[in-house]
Amino acid sequence: MDSKRRIINRISKAIGHLESIRKMVERDEDPVQILTQLAAVKSAVGSTGKEVLKEYIRECTQKGDENSTEDMLSAVDSFIKKN
Repeated sequence: MDSKRRIINRISKAIGHLESIRKMVERDEDPVQILTQLAAVKSAVGSTGKEVLKEYIRECTQKGDENSTEDMLSAVDSFIKKN
């Protein structure tokens, strides 16, 4: 599944980026730079979440039943509340 691979790659990049930020903190680097990098990771994780949600919506709409629709709406609500 191509979309699954893309999502995994995005998550892996975010993990690597967080490791770099951890090292910045350990080296007592400029807090403004650390905050800038944290904002970039937050954005990357948010956009990854959107991709996961889009894939889930595609799956639910292909099923076309009422339970899938309710599950999808619940997932949308949950994702929106956390962002």
